[in-house]
Amino acid sequence: MKELVLVVDVISAIALIGLILLQQGKGADIGAAFGSGASQTLFGSRGTANFLTRTTAILATVFFVCNLGLAWLYAKQPGSASVTQSVITEQLPVKKAQTPTLPVETPTVPKAPEVPK
Repeated sequence: MKELVLVVDVISAIALIGLILLQQGKGADIGAAFGSGASQTLFGSRGTANFLTRTTAILATVFFVCNLGLAWLYAKQPGSASVTQSVITEQLPVKKAQTPTLPVETPTVPKAPEVPK
């Protein structure tokens, strides 16, 4: 199950990157006003923008749902720890710090002088 969700997650991430790179910026719409021929495209003058925007939104939703599902699936594993805890415990063995034992001496405090009356 985890592998299937992971494959869908990777495919949606790659497709999402591709769709974002295909989209034109908002400033490109000004060129269409001066007769760049955008109305003769396959989807119409605004058809590609709507199609790409909707597809991007759908893929983004799939991507986020897959990531949440993966987090939930991996959290249900017995003995699971957070990512940082697992990396730290695998790479850096915890060593107990040894505190040096020093002899404890009671300090000698001089007596305060008496105040004259």
